[in-house]
Amino acid sequence: MTDQLGAIFTSSPTLVTWVLVYIVVQRLGELVHANRNTRRLLSEGGREHGADHYQYFIFLHSAWIAIIALLVDPQHGIHQAMLALFVATQLLRLWTLASIGRWWTTRIISAPHFDRVKRGPYRFISHPNYLVVILEIAIVPLMLGLPAVALVFSILNAILLRHRIGVENKVLSERQS
Repeated sequence: MTDQLGAIFTSSPTLVTWVLVYIVVQRLGELVHANRNTRRLLSEGGREHGADHYQYFIFLHSAWIAIIALLVDPQHGIHQAMLALFVATQLLRLWTLASIGRWWTTRIISAPHFDRVKRGPYRFISHPNYLVVILEIAIVPLMLGLPAVALVFSILNAILLRHRIGVENKVLSERQS
């Protein structure tokens, strides 16, 4: 396994390597953006809800990336249909983030005077970002030939999301329409 991980970062980059680099850079960029929004929303009177489960999401996503990096064969061919689904998922991610704008964080920060977003994909689904994550956690390992990783992490993510969405729905019900 460590030979595979070493091969990902020492041999000439493959599409597998670029997918993993993209995921890491994308996640880190989102955390920077989310932390900036979190600080601003807290300064505007927002309050964090559900902080007790946040560290489990950080662990889950970090473990998901690490397990994929450890198990994937960097020379593995990428399943083209899964790659197309992955790209579509990333477009949904961009649409979601653009639609929620200043309100987006990786935490649940809210206050009754905060607006509730009802544009973009939020017109059709309450939690489009969670849909993106659900799809991504399944699609990436399937795309890279790791179906067991897709199954295990999809189940773990579903358990965490069930709790989180309950907390978030309660908090959102307190917001203005």
